[in-house]
Amino acid sequence: MTIQNNQNNVALITGASKGIGKELAHIHAAKGGDLVLVARNKQSLGLLKAELENQYKVSVTVIALDLSLADSAQQVFEQTEQLGIEVDVLINNAGFGGHGKFHERELSADQAMMQLNMVTLSNLTHLYLQGMVARNNGKILNVSSTASFLPGPLQAVYYATKAYVTSFSQAVAEEVAENNITVTALCPGTVATGFVEAGNLEGVDAWKNAASAESVARYGYQAMEKGELVAINQRSLSFMLNWIIPFMPRKTLLKISRQSMEKTK
Repeated sequence: MTIQNNQNNVALITGASKGIGKELAHIHAAKGGDLVLVARNKQSLGLLKAELENQYKVSVTVIALDLSLADSAQQVFEQTEQLGIEVDVLINNAGFGGHGKFHERELSADQAMMQLNMVTLSNLTHLYLQGMVARNNGKILNVSSTASFLPGPLQAVYYATKAYVTSFSQAVAEEVAENNITVTALCPGTVATGFVEAGNLEGVDAWKNAASAESVARYGYQAMEKGELVAINQRSLSFMLNWIIPFMPRKTLLKISRQSMEKTK
């Protein structure tokens, strides 16, 4: 690990070893900001740390930890406290999904998903928000999904966890607005990352035209800088979610949502 000097804007990013998290790390480092990177894969984190420090001359601390564990948020917080790191930007990016009928899936897998996608995210937000409020400054980016706007047959738990993230983010944003702190929910559509393989989503049509992780990360980071509440990276999706889906008959919406998650192979 590397001790930060706190002279630069420090961002803590979860799920930082690949995909959107890795791209967000590059964007923040390119702006001269130091980083705390959290993910399970220690080797990948080490390689990314070396890459970022060499390319951008910033300081990077890595914490290899499984954030689906119940006490993981507290462990991360205690490590940054011991190193004297003040986190100015919290980016809760880590998360995963899963495909199949709820009653046929392993309950332990969905419990881990709920722990990571909702509980760990909430715990990290609570822990680091204390310092932000005391300093009267801070930014939080919670990576949610367009899935948060509707129920998701065949991904019932995943869609529900993202609905929590989007709702939670907006509520907390209002609570801390007076403290010069912003909270942004990034709600992308499908993204070309390892999410498909991890969530057993191969063959699902919805992922055939996925956006790049880099484009989504850049959109989300810019939205966070502006203090936007909810950021949807595609205008067509934004229009559909805000002006079409709310007025559709519920049963019709559920059928369409399920069809989008059906596997074609």
